[in-house]
Amino acid sequence: MLTMTANSEGSLASFDDEFEDLWTVAYRVAFRVLGVREDAEDVAQDALERVGVHWKRVRTYARPFTARVAGQRAIDVWRRRTRHLGNEAQVGVDHLGGRGDSAGGVEDRDDLVQALRVLPKCQRQVVILRYLGDFSEHDTATALGCSVGSVKTHASRGLAALRISVRRPEEVE
Repeated sequence: MLTMTANSEGSLASFDDEFEDLWTVAYRVAFRVLGVREDAEDVAQDALERVGVHWKRVRTYARPFTARVAGQRAIDVWRRRTRHLGNEAQVGVDHLGGRGDSAGGVEDRDDLVQALRVLPKCQRQVVILRYLGDFSEHDTATALGCSVGSVKTHASRGLAALRISVRRPEEVE
């Protein structure tokens, strides 16, 4: 559930109080999209900078806002990387930081990011929050200002589109 902690005076928690939790959310989402620790850290830092700037407006739904910003920023970083390096040199295995990811894992991540980029905005936001950010349907609905039913609909349609987009040739047969 989305909850804001109150400090001893009963006021809403400050950005500094929430920083560690927000960092964890931003990094998790960015790493799941990018797969590179350094890039995920940069994205998390950028996301938290943006959250900090808008803190008074977003503090009641800071976690999902952070996840959404980190997800969008990670997709932007991936897009820029593929544009500059070309499809074959997106992430070399030596850049994976020893986490055991195979070249196939990089290709799968690339397919996912490409598919996320073409989803309609609402579907993309719901998929990022629900499945990359690990938010509940209720928290996602609160963050996006829509109903739980809308979240379910966008998630279902988004996942169906992703399944079609990332289908492997051997799965088609």
